[in-house]
Amino acid sequence: MKDLLSTIKISVPEKIFIKNPETSDLGKRIIENSILLINEIGFENFTFKKLGVKIGSNESSIYRYFESKHKLLLYLSSWYWAWLEYQLVMETFSISNNEEKLEKAIIVITRTVKEDSKFSHINETVLYKIMVSESSKSFLTKEVDNENKDGYFQIYKRLITRLKEIILAVKPNYTFALSLASTILEGALHQHYLKDHFPSITNCTVDKTPTKFFIQLAKNTLL
Repeated sequence: MKDLLSTIKISVPEKIFIKNPETSDLGKRIIENSILLINEIGFENFTFKKLGVKIGSNESSIYRYFESKHKLLLYLSSWYWAWLEYQLVMETFSISNNEEKLEKAIIVITRTVKEDSKFSHINETVLYKIMVSESSKSFLTKEVDNENKDGYFQIYKRLITRLKEIILAVKPNYTFALSLASTILEGALHQHYLKDHFPSITNCTVDKTPTKFFIQLAKNTLL
């Protein structure tokens, strides 16, 4: 099992990129440093020119991988959702009790992320911070419907569907399983954001974590 996990690959929808950044050292440096730079200066201030300076490469070389910084953010978001899906599957597959599986699934989806050493060029801890503060910018656009038709959000939707199935295993006749699943997934990021920036409008704190909130919400709703 350990050898299997060491060879795991995270796949992102091919239409998001021009050239797969995982296929070259430059591509991996683009991903690694874009995460660090977006976290440092924010997505609004992030440009390929600034990224090029950071990695010591021409701006044009980055455009050979991504046609825009929006597509790069879509790539980072999709990679994160695929990585989170991998975590969800691996940490719940051996749990036979449906209620325990749901609680574990909520823990995986809502917890503060720690770095995963299996992907050396991606700092998951920093990427998670970007997801909390910037991920909504990947789909709150005028192009979202067309991008959805092109499959850009297939991993995001697949992850929600997986959580929906776990919810329905607990309460098969629950009619809002998808709504609850998407609320947990997006709500976790939002509550972490509020905890860090607007603590006066959330009950979540370091001790009363978003994870505890969503476990309680799910149990009160389903049980």
